[in-house]
Amino acid sequence: MSEPWESLPATLADDVSACWSSVFPGGVPSWLAVVSEADIAEALARSVFLRQTLERHSDFMRDAFAARPITEPTTEAWLTERWASYQEGVDAEPALHSALRRFRREVQFRVIWRDLMGWADLQETMLATSAFADVCIDGGLDWLYAKACHEFGTPWGKDPVTGEESPQKMVVLGMGKLGGRELNVSSDIDLIFAFPSNGETQGGRRALDNQQFFIRLGQRLIQALDQITADGFVFRVDMRLRPYGQSGALALSFAALETYYQDQGRDWERYAMVKARVVAGDQRAGAILIESLRPFVYRKYIDFSAFESLRNMKAMIGREVRRKGLEDNIKLGSGGIREIEFVVQAFQLIRGGRDRELQQRELLKILKELEELELLPSPVVNELREAYVFLRNIEHALQGVEDKQTQTLPDNPLCQARIARIMGFDDWAACESALAAHRERVALHFANIIATEDEEGDGDAAVDDGWFELWLSEMDQPAAIEWLAEQGYENPEGSYKLLAALHDGRTVQTMQTQGRKRLNQFMPLLLSALTDVENASETLERVLQLVEAILRRTAYMVLLVENPNALTQLVGLCSESPWIAKLLADTPLLLDELLNAESLYSPPAKEALQDDLRQQMLRIPYEDLEEQMESLRHFKKAHTLRVAASEIKGTLPLMKVSDYLTWIAEVVLDHVVDVAFSNLVSRHGRPQRSDGTACDTDFAILGYGKLGGIELGYTSDLDLVFVHQSDPLLTTDGEKPIDNAIFYTRLGQRIVHILSTQTPSGQLYEVDMRLRPSGNSGLLVSTLQSFEKYQQNDAWTWEHQALARARGVAGCRDTLAAFERVRHDILCTKRDKPALRKEVVDMREKMRANLGTPEAKRAEEFHVKHDLGGIVDIEFMVQYLMLAWSAEHPELTQWSDNIRQLEELGRAGVLDVADTEKLREAYITLRSTIHRRALQNLSSRVEGERFADERVYIEKMWKKVMLG
Repeated sequence: MSEPWESLPATLADDVSACWSSVFPGGVPSWLAVVSEADIAEALARSVFLRQTLERHSDFMRDAFAARPITEPTTEAWLTERWASYQEGVDAEPALHSALRRFRREVQFRVIWRDLMGWADLQETMLATSAFADVCIDGGLDWLYAKACHEFGTPWGKDPVTGEESPQKMVVLGMGKLGGRELNVSSDIDLIFAFPSNGETQGGRRALDNQQFFIRLGQRLIQALDQITADGFVFRVDMRLRPYGQSGALALSFAALETYYQDQGRDWERYAMVKARVVAGDQRAGAILIESLRPFVYRKYIDFSAFESLRNMKAMIGREVRRKGLEDNIKLGSGGIREIEFVVQAFQLIRGGRDRELQQRELLKILKELEELELLPSPVVNELREAYVFLRNIEHALQGVEDKQTQTLPDNPLCQARIARIMGFDDWAACESALAAHRERVALHFANIIATEDEEGDGDAAVDDGWFELWLSEMDQPAAIEWLAEQGYENPEGSYKLLAALHDGRTVQTMQTQGRKRLNQFMPLLLSALTDVENASETLERVLQLVEAILRRTAYMVLLVENPNALTQLVGLCSESPWIAKLLADTPLLLDELLNAESLYSPPAKEALQDDLRQQMLRIPYEDLEEQMESLRHFKKAHTLRVAASEIKGTLPLMKVSDYLTWIAEVVLDHVVDVAFSNLVSRHGRPQRSDGTACDTDFAILGYGKLGGIELGYTSDLDLVFVHQSDPLLTTDGEKPIDNAIFYTRLGQRIVHILSTQTPSGQLYEVDMRLRPSGNSGLLVSTLQSFEKYQQNDAWTWEHQALARARGVAGCRDTLAAFERVRHDILCTKRDKPALRKEVVDMREKMRANLGTPEAKRAEEFHVKHDLGGIVDIEFMVQYLMLAWSAEHPELTQWSDNIRQLEELGRAGVLDVADTEKLREAYITLRSTIHRRALQNLSSRVEGERFADERVYIEKMWKKVMLG
């Protein structure tokens, strides 16, 4: 008797044979008789998920098969009807969560079976998955809305159609593939929550602001879909496409949304909004919202600027692909799904305002319109359509094997055999070949439509043959040294030795043919480019660190060969700064930053930094902590490089350098709080307040020292203190509740971990928590109330000095504002001036003895920070004056940085304005020196005779203020 799996390839047949008896210990059950045993074997061969579901949930699947045969298509009407049966008897939120997850198990099995077996085409699979999401979101929202109205009253406000007061419902916008009804079988869902207008609830115990009502409703809806329980989850929910991302309000009124997109909407948000669709809630009101946002998405004129913004987005994804090695990612890699989407959406954004036929969401429909409007030739449309269907089918195959969200091609033979079988190929080689052909065609069309001419580069710039002869050892040593000397190398012998060591080293000698060819093309260009700087030999030594780092990643050499301007920037920056040279050698991916000189020397301000980070992080789930950490490190390094490059070029003065470095840290910290908070909420729920509401983090990071004083340098660590405003005796509201105090302690630990852990990309920041109440022996996270009490009753004078330079830098706005009030009150406490002065002077003398230059060396060496007449003298003077005079001049507390504190002391009459001006100038001069020396990898110790005038003046002021 033949076995059901005998027609399968040997690898798959062995796999099915091994698991058959555990899946069907009593034989194939009768309720599966609607499917042949050969088809069952095919299904088990193709998907581990199908196999495990049959094995673990046999009784459940029997009922599911009885409800609708697997041979029947999955339609929206059936999904709606089926959900109604699951919803019967739901009387509490846990029951709702369970019903949604059991519903998912049934539908997911059905959709994946039909897709992987080829019983459903791409259209059925996408529509069924999208309709399932719609039904779950709408069904969950309806139940939760009724419960929330019972608890809080019904929200009332102006009806967007009639303008009359009426009950309000939420509108849920589905973005991305959900909005386009093109959802993957194992996708997350991107949502935006909206409500028609501001107002209050009616009929509850007390009136609640509409926005608060819908924020709470939104939080519950996310939990219903996203929280992992014993039954699994329904969808991973991503809310980061809403205005201001994770730091924005969870639900916004129509007017607030319209104002945001009109005033602040970014190009990439236009791109995202193309597919926006009302997927749940008030469809009638939602239609008005979509119509109000249409002018933001589709411009009346033909908008060719869309090409540039899409190029920028693609370049950002390209950097991500290189950084993560995502060449095998069929979505993000070259010739992948994203490039087809970019082509289509470029035409939508450019011409959609004029050609309303393009104002649709489904990609395949728009491709047809592009052909009919003669915007793309028929052969191109056909190739893009065929590639899209192939790529989406293989994407579903990859995800359906284990019900996991992935777009990466497998590297193990068993999984490769599964994918080949699903896609209808005899073996993996044939499948891979067909895939490569599709990707090649997509990449070509993408380049022709979107790519810029200058991306082609100009790798044929004329280089003297002598450089090739030198590098390829076609010159003897004396001739080579003479050649280097003639070309302006200040140390030709040393440069020759370095080149010979590289050329003859084992790594170069064992390179593959293609890599060696690229190196031989690159090195002569580099050696020639070095003649444009004065210190060619010194710069060569610095750049060779980078060359050695990319010997196994020669794609970076191609980048520099094809972009001569990037090579020029590389040589110029390494000539000026060994610190930058080391940064590039440690992280070669930063070479991408050199491609655009305009952006390299124009670092973005804080708002643009926030936008850039938000874009970069949108594709990374919060739960993927490792990738979040790597991406944050790259973001910090890339923007720090731009600041350093700008300082070297002279486009940023010192004060701005510190501003930008501080903004980078603040933006990073805000995101880290969001990630850490989200991770803990997914496990334990949100901390609760005493009124029963959930905390909106209610947590803040306080920056001390250089971060608080807006004076960060390139290698500064972060002095941080963590506070929160929740009741530590209450608990979180999740399935595994913990005390609020434990929640916030873990939050602090997670933040420190994300910031300070050494990953392949290094540390994000070194963190110093010693300035928290009671130092290392104190709690990692304090309530703001206990922080205030400590500052009032137990803090030392030096801790109040530190508070003068402290400010809130990240976290909940209410908590940050509350901290500022506490800081103001503490600084304005009336103090005994002589006693205070003595304590500050004693502390300064101890520091100088421990950290300053020993007396025997002071003639030849001056420590810019710690010696007499150095930076710390100015800082201590300012801190003393702040503590001594803030009670009489409360306006002194408004700033945390030395420069503006000095200016305020002058305005208040505490110091003469002439003195504050001179101290300010001396302070900037000394700090500039430390910044410049950091870029040269030099310490803060300089020659003993430096800064004589500044030191004399600072000493004079020290005596006048502190010893007078």
